Amino acid sequence: MQVRVTITLKAGVLDPQGKAIEGALRGLGFAGIDGARQGKIVDLALAETDPARARAAVAEMCEKLLANTVIENYDIDVLG
Repeated sequence: MQVRVTITLKAGVLDPQGKAIEGALRGLGFAGIDGARQGKIVDLALAETDPARARAAVAEMCEKLLANTVIENYDIDVLG
């Protein structure tokens, strides 16, 4: 089963990489950039065939390793 985890910084957490992206885009002449936030995607291939069990397992992975839940949110998409 394929699962995608999207990890982003929580609102209010400073994002220096996002600011750098925003500045670089403006420097390249892209107008209308009102902000940029940076995140990460983790794609996992699981042997699990039950979507609910897969989601629960990945949530545990996020809580223990993949995301810093103090400053990051995560979203789990079971792709099939």
